[in-house]
Amino acid sequence: MKTTDTPPVGVSEERPTVVKANIASAKVKKREGGVLNVFSHGVLVIWAIMVVLPLLWAVMTSFKTDREIFTSPWSLPDSLQFDNWSRAWSQAHMSDYFLNTVLVVGGSLIGTLLFGSMAAYVLARFDFPGNRFIYFLFIGGMSFPIMLALVPLFYVLNNVALLNTLHGLILVYIAYSLPFTVFFLTAFFRTLPSSVAEAAMIDGASHTRTFFQVMLPMAKPGLISVGIFNFLGQWNQYMLPTVLNTEPEKKVLSQGLVELAVSQGYKGDWSGLFAGLVMAMLPVLAAYIIFQRQVVAGLTAGAIK
Repeated sequence: MKTTDTPPVGVSEERPTVVKANIASAKVKKREGGVLNVFSHGVLVIWAIMVVLPLLWAVMTSFKTDREIFTSPWSLPDSLQFDNWSRAWSQAHMSDYFLNTVLVVGGSLIGTLLFGSMAAYVLARFDFPGNRFIYFLFIGGMSFPIMLALVPLFYVLNNVALLNTLHGLILVYIAYSLPFTVFFLTAFFRTLPSSVAEAAMIDGASHTRTFFQVMLPMAKPGLISVGIFNFLGQWNQYMLPTVLNTEPEKKVLSQGLVELAVSQGYKGDWSGLFAGLVMAMLPVLAAYIIFQRQVVAGLTAGAIK
C-alpha cells in the first residue's frame, strides 16, 4: 500500500509560512526586549551611581582631617579620624538635637499612623453621609502649601501655650502628615477582604476589636510603607521647626545641622560638619534598608488581587 506525500489542500501548504512568520516575529520582539532591558538597566546603573557616590564621599570625608578635605578631596583618608564624630556629638550638641528629633518624630509617627489608620478604615469600609466629602477634604489637605499655614500655626500654638515645645511640634507634624496617610491607607484598606471582618463581627467582635485585632494586622505592609514615607518627611523637616521651635535647647536635627554649618563655616571645622551630616543620614538609610521589602510589598499590594 503506497502512501502519498501530498498534503491536504489549504492546510499544510500554509502552515510552514505561518510558523516561519511567528518565529520571525518572536525574534524581533526578543531583540527589541533585549535592547529595552539594556537601556533600562543602564539608566538604573547611572541613577544608582549618582545617588550612592555622594553618600560614600560624605562618609569618607567625615573621617578626614580639614587639611585632607581641601588638598585631596577624592582620595581615601590617611587614617580614620574618629575624633570628628565625638567632637560633633558632644561639642556641637548633636546628641541633644538627635534626642529631640527622636522624641518628636517617634511621637508624631505613632500618632500619625494611629489616627490616620482609624480615619482611613472608616472611610474605606463604611458608607455614611459625608463620606466622600471628608475623603476629598483630606486629599485637599495634600495640596495646601505649608508656607500659607506657618503664620496661622505660629499664632495658634502661641495662644494655646504650645509654641517652642516638643509636644506642640508633634501635634503639628501629625496634622501635616495626616492627609497623605489617610489617602494612602484608604486605598489599601479597600483591597483587604471584607469576609474576614464580617466573620469577626459574626463571632461577636466589636468594631474596635475588629479593627485593632483583625484589620490592622492585615494592613501591616501598608502601615510600614506609609510609615517610612512619613519618617523621611518628618526626620528631614526644617521649615516647621524653624518657625515653631526657636528655643536652642529644643531644636531638632535639621536645625542643628544648619546651625552647625554656619558656625563651622567660621571656625573651619569642616570634618566635624561632615560627621554631623552623616549622623543625620544614618537613621534614614537604616530604616529604609531594614524595611525595604515591606515598603515594596505595601506599594504593590493594591495592584494584585
